[in-house]
Amino acid sequence: AAPSASPEVIEIERALSRITYLSTRARQHDRLMALAGVPLDRAAVALLRQIADSDALRPGELAQRLGVEASHVTRTVQQLQRSGYVTRVPDPDDGRAQRIQLTVEGRRAVGRIRDAGTRGMQLALADWSPQELSQLATLFHRMVDDFLAYAAEDDADQQAPASGT
Repeated sequence: AAPSASPEVIEIERALSRITYLSTRARQHDRLMALAGVPLDRAAVALLRQIADSDALRPGELAQRLGVEASHVTRTVQQLQRSGYVTRVPDPDDGRAQRIQLTVEGRRAVGRIRDAGTRGMQLALADWSPQELSQLATLFHRMVDDFLAYAAEDDADQQAPASGT
């Protein structure tokens, strides 16, 4: 049986639920996209940002990094291609495979989305010291990396055949 959660982990989960609620409200997303001038849904924005953060990736790699099904990435990439934000390029390691890359317009769109997103955050966190902000960013990235590593292990465990059969 899994050990029961510590009070600290319970508080972290509560805080994450509050952050998720705030950041995923449709009104908040719509306001951010209007400010940025980018008419995309949340899934497309998440994919666009992931590509911007990691250069050209194969669709399967994008799906893994975002923790979604490959078919979901395929549909979203098609939407982003039609909008002119991404393009497919040959994979230098495997000529049959393709990687998804931002276009110039895609890079501009990500820049506008980030500017719009950080504007409100800058005002909300104005009383935080640079050290506190740096610490928070480091811990957030570490937490996300650990979540993704745990999810990958969990997926591998579920796909492994049961021993003794």
